Amino acid sequence: MADDRPQTTEGAPTPAPAGAQSRAPEPAPGANPAQQRRRLFTIFAGVLVLAILGYGLYWLLVASHYVSTDNAYVGADVAEVTPLISGAVTDVRVRETQYVHKGDVLVLIDPSDARVAAAQRQAQYDQAVRQVRGSLATTEQLKAQIAAREADVAHATAQTAAAESDVARAKIDLERREALASTGAVSGEELTTAKNAYQTAVANLAAAKAASVQAAATRAAAVAQFDAATALTAGTTAETNPQAKAARAALDAAQLDLSRTVVVAPIDGIIAKRQVQIGQRVAAGSPLMTVVPMQEAYVDANFKEVQLKRVRIGQPVTLKSDKYGGDVVFHGRVAGLGGGTGSAFAVIPAQNATGNWIKVVQRLPVRIRLDPAELKAHPLEVGLSMDVTINVSGARAQDPY
Repeated sequence: MADDRPQTTEGAPTPAPAGAQSRAPEPAPGANPAQQRRRLFTIFAGVLVLAILGYGLYWLLVASHYVSTDNAYVGADVAEVTPLISGAVTDVRVRETQYVHKGDVLVLIDPSDARVAAAQRQAQYDQAVRQVRGSLATTEQLKAQIAAREADVAHATAQTAAAESDVARAKIDLERREALASTGAVSGEELTTAKNAYQTAVANLAAAKAASVQAAATRAAAVAQFDAATALTAGTTAETNPQAKAARAALDAAQLDLSRTVVVAPIDGIIAKRQVQIGQRVAAGSPLMTVVPMQEAYVDANFKEVQLKRVRIGQPVTLKSDKYGGDVVFHGRVAGLGGGTGSAFAVIPAQNATGNWIKVVQRLPVRIRLDPAELKAHPLEVGLSMDVTINVSGARAQDPY
């Protein structure tokens, strides 16, 4: 009996019936969704462990050697320009944002009053010098007067001696004639003449003694005047006498005030906060403007207290500014750590002695000195934000700046 089924070539697959649809392969026997989820969780846990290990190695080898903060700002020791005298402003020669050099003229103050005061002080100084010169001349004159008074004293002494001699001689003559008068050898008229001569000699002696006393007194007065004049001028000249030096100091002060009518830049820098106008009357000490020394800018980075354990002066620092972006990297060194936190120096410091105290992590400013060459190539303005990273891996490094 013949077989009606189609014949096929040996080993060839039997074609599928027409119209049959393809089906998705069924899972292998024994596989289940719970095992698949377990396998996925195992893979995820392995990846997580590797990530933790990788981060731990990164922290140990790299990140632990650095501390960083973005709470950092550019600062500078600005110079406040203030006048040292009062007066009306006649000229302002700078504008805001202008760069000036030390010694450049910034403001002119009306010098009229200062010039008059200087002229008055000059006249007073000249007068003082002349007075001292007069005192020196008077001293020499008094010295000559003393010599003359000494001559007067010597003359009076000689006259006194002569008067004493005349008295002695007149007394002897009188005594001799009195002795002879009893014998009648001397007339009465001759005796009377002898008595008158003696009395005259005595009077002359008294006058000579009085003149001698007067001469001595006059000499003593001259000596006292000389001593008084010498006390004022001894060891000095017309220029070095205290009176002249006081007048000279007043003159120097007046000339200094005159020079202060020209206000100059105290340092190199950029003009900021100009507050003065032509015609304004300014008082001594009032702020006119500020000079910002951009070439001496520094950075104050406020680090958390928990980051400062290994921070030391001289450690290298890298910085980035929002102004230049990440393409410009500044380098510097730690110059010092602040003496206290910002809250400690606040106008109203925190009172932590109460029972409501809550611990807050404090920040301490760290001063960073920048590389001058980099700062000159890429100037920074005061107040700009900076990202700061300190390399704390080593001990204190040598500061090249």
